[in-house]
Amino acid sequence: VQLQASGRGLVQAGGSLRLSCTCSRRTCSNNAVGWFRQAPGKERQFVAGISWRGSGTLYTDSVKGRFAISRDSAKNTVSLQMNNLKPEDTAVYYCAAGRSPHPTDNAIDYNYWGQGTQVTVSS
Repeated sequence: VQLQASGRGLVQAGGSLRLSCTCSRRTCSNNAVGWFRQAPGKERQFVAGISWRGSGTLYTDSVKGRFAISRDSAKNTVSLQMNNLKPEDTAVYYCAAGRSPHPTDNAIDYNYWGQGTQVTVSS
């Protein structure tokens, strides 16, 4: 397994949840890592991405100020801290390894994907 996501949960609106993605060194070295999500009946959507060195981050507008992506290269993990969760954040969340050191918001720029982890936010 090259990417493994964890941290699934059910929380109330306004609550917090932290997702983690463990990525093999061979897959994630020198590459950006991104988080995407897919709600039932909707297309997969970019959520956040972080550069190889962790110095550059990218967020979709709807999560700015609420979500924070971070990276621990020594542990080969990328985390997504989600605060002030809303029911519209409910989705299956996926982490993915990019093709280059810099994150983009386009799924086509990510070539390795982990299995999804369910996040459910109740109102």
